[in-house]
Amino acid sequence: MRMVDLIEKKRDGKALLKDEIDFMIEGYTTGTVPDYQISALAMAIYFQGMNEEETALLTDAIVRSGETIDLSAIKGIKVDKHSTGGVGDTTTLVLAPLVASVGVPVAKMSGRGLGHTGGTIDKLEAIKGFSVEITNDTFIDLVNKNRVAVIGQTDNLTPADKKLYSLRDVTATVNSIPLIASSIMSKKIASGADAIVLDVKTGAGAFMKEFDETKKLAKAMVKIGNDLGKKTSAIISDMGQPLGYAIGNALEVKEAIDTLQGKGPDDLSELCLTLGSHMVVFAEKAKSLEEARGLLKQSLQSGKALSHFKLFIESQGGDSSVIDDVSKLPKAKYEMEVKSQKEGYVSNIIADKLGTAAMMLGAGRATKTSTIDLSVGLELRKKVGDYVKEGETIVVVHSNNQQIEDILLRIIDSYTIKKEKTSTPHLIYDVITK
Repeated sequence: MRMVDLIEKKRDGKALLKDEIDFMIEGYTTGTVPDYQISALAMAIYFQGMNEEETALLTDAIVRSGETIDLSAIKGIKVDKHSTGGVGDTTTLVLAPLVASVGVPVAKMSGRGLGHTGGTIDKLEAIKGFSVEITNDTFIDLVNKNRVAVIGQTDNLTPADKKLYSLRDVTATVNSIPLIASSIMSKKIASGADAIVLDVKTGAGAFMKEFDETKKLAKAMVKIGNDLGKKTSAIISDMGQPLGYAIGNALEVKEAIDTLQGKGPDDLSELCLTLGSHMVVFAEKAKSLEEARGLLKQSLQSGKALSHFKLFIESQGGDSSVIDDVSKLPKAKYEMEVKSQKEGYVSNIIADKLGTAAMMLGAGRATKTSTIDLSVGLELRKKVGDYVKEGETIVVVHSNNQQIEDILLRIIDSYTIKKEKTSTPHLIYDVITK
């Protein structure tokens, strides 16, 4: 078998077979297939696409390129949740203890995020002492005992995906639905969960900006998961404006605590209940989404979910007193208020502009070697549909640097204020189950 023949075949719009895809992925992982040939194939896939069977075969080959996590020692149906990323995406911090509190095992493997703010691990490490550097045996024991634990991502998980992603990033082939879907799903499947709930973002602050393209991606990922034996569903949610009011690691931890206390932002609370309901049903702890939602709301109202968050923090070495005293979270030196320059209603917020502003403050990583400042970020005071007076605060900036004029201008530019009232955007656009 020759790689040039596979490139030619895909260039001409023909489907690749299992042994051909396996040959390509194995060769690239071991170094017998060079970058320039994979670049050519990725560009052919970008233009010609892949059918559903090809995409599932590609995902499976990427999974088999490295180690897979065996979670069979954990009792019950393990359900994982994945978000395609956005601005102020605090859902995992709320969902993990919330669904665990009703008996769903959450064995979460997470990485450190690039982009606007850190990943789940970065956010959790805003809590003093919290550590994900635990052994696999300890990880499994904690999930069996507490129903929830988080561990850092192993280096040998889907090595083919790491190589492919780096190559796609420099060859203008990132925005290919088969390549995106196989990249995301290979990591989720290799992580060992029995079922997967996907939070697929759409809008200005999302990776996929247009709803039609987002829906294609969601359908492709659900199809892959189901074809590879994992119960999978996708919720398409709004990222036209940030989720919740906090953008930044310590600020998002505080917002997660508020939400688990039953006083969080409406959109964050609603999305967590929606995603959590699907997780509970997949875990067979409820027969319907309505029953599952009822269990989750009861856990929030009774304080059980918050207690489970405290248990989760303590079991991984963290200072759980932060739940009762959020002043123990990292705090920036300065708070600067960004004020509205006109009166009216907020008609639009460009989420990715705010996300970039937070990253410029130090809340996120521009490169893998960047150091995150856990204390900095943005606290929104006004969102789409809200009335604002001239001179009223729309955003509070938490910064360790006073010279941030360019960041303040970026924040002002991200808001559009008009005289006419704008309706609040939809939060949930669609649910994909097949």
